[in-house]
Amino acid sequence: MSTHRPPTLAPAGQPSWRRRRLDPDHSLGLRLTLAATAAFLVLVPFALLTLLVLGAWAPLHRLDTAVTHALHGYALDHPAWVTLMRIWTEVFAPMPLRAVALLLVIWLLRRGARRLALWATTTMVVGGLFSPLLKLLVGRDRPELLDPVARAAGYSFPSGHALNATLAAGVLLLVFLPFAGRGAARVALWVAALLLTVVTGLSRVALGVHFTSDVLGGWLLGVAVLAATTAAFTSWRAHTGLRPVRPTRDGVAPEVERHPGSA
Repeated sequence: MSTHRPPTLAPAGQPSWRRRRLDPDHSLGLRLTLAATAAFLVLVPFALLTLLVLGAWAPLHRLDTAVTHALHGYALDHPAWVTLMRIWTEVFAPMPLRAVALLLVIWLLRRGARRLALWATTTMVVGGLFSPLLKLLVGRDRPELLDPVARAAGYSFPSGHALNATLAAGVLLLVFLPFAGRGAARVALWVAALLLTVVTGLSRVALGVHFTSDVLGGWLLGVAVLAATTAAFTSWRAHTGLRPVRPTRDGVAPEVERHPGSA
């Protein structure tokens, strides 16, 4: 007489898939799950904002229009402000930021940090491709003003300046955090990254070439891309046996400061 063992979802003594994903002892699964969740949570508001823009939601349109006209009126009365915004938006335009990122990649390759260079390249390239693609898909026209102080070609949503500033600031921050120590230099690095991101986006609204929601969309998409590529890189680190890191505290590759060849 034979006995039949009742079917089980997992071998005896082995935790379920869900338990493995959330188990702190299985750091790779846990970090992948948390990072994927974080990226998804950022994409949700971006997707919602995109739908509101596509649907020409009246409250969003009124808000965008009110902010644009208020800032345009200020710009007409303050030429020096316009000059400052024009200089900022040109210095921190997508192409100069990509050139800085390229110099960073070359520097990392010379230090032997090939994986870190690949992460920086992937983040900038993948994120940069989203902007023109989404502009074509959404097809939103730029603000129309009677006496514009600046002009820009192409569609409006999302802001390429805001997206690329977010990507570049995030890449530079996460690469150089290990060099900043724990004091004022770390604070200065965070402040510089935030200023680059925020002021670049605001300059586009101040000049009347983007709506506020365009800039917000660029910021959200940039953070989502950073979260996704950072998640992939940190899981890669864990798979190769490097110690776990908290990117916003340690950077993505803290060993690059002392042992660049292992990053």
